[in-house]
Amino acid sequence: MKRSGTTPKGPTRVPSVGFLLSQLGWATASRFRAVIEPFGLEPREFAILRALGAAEGQSQQAVCHALAIPPSRMVGLVDTLEERGLVERRANAADRRARAIHLTVAGRDLLADASRRLTEHERWVSQPLTPAEREQLLGLLFRLADHFELPTEVHPDLTTRRAMPWPGQPAGPG
Repeated sequence: MKRSGTTPKGPTRVPSVGFLLSQLGWATASRFRAVIEPFGLEPREFAILRALGAAEGQSQQAVCHALAIPPSRMVGLVDTLEERGLVERRANAADRRARAIHLTVAGRDLLADASRRLTEHERWVSQPLTPAEREQLLGLLFRLADHFELPTEVHPDLTTRRAMPWPGQPAGPG
C-alpha cells in the first residue's frame, strides 16, 4: 500500500519521523530478540560477548566503561555468562587486584553462531534499500543519534547515559 495520499479508507496521516522511528525501533528490537533467543541470549548478554570478542582479556571495569554499563549490572551479567560457561574470569597479569574476562571456547562458538544469524537479520532489515541508500540512512540515523546524545555502540537501556531531555523539560529517570 502506498504510504502517502489517500487509501480506500480515507486520507493517510502526514508522516511523523518520531512515530515511524518508534515503530521501526520496536519492530527491529523485537526481531533482534527473536533472532538471539534460540541461543539463550538477551541483548545485553550479546553486547558483552561481542565486546569481549573484539578485545578479550579486559577487566570487568574496562568492559563497564567501554559499554557504559553500570558496574552493579555488569557483575550480574558476567556471573550469568560465567555460570553458562560462556566467559571466565582469570587473573589479570597487569593488575593483581582485577580479574580479566575471557570468552571460553563455548562462548566464542556461540558468539560466532549468533553473529551469523544477526548478519542475516541486518541483511533482511536493509533488504529494500540499495547499498547507497543503506549508507545514506545510516548517516542520517547517526546524525539523529548525535542530536539526541545517544550512545551508538550499545543500547541506551543498558547504560548510565541517557538521551538529552527535551528543551525546557526536566531530565527523565536514569
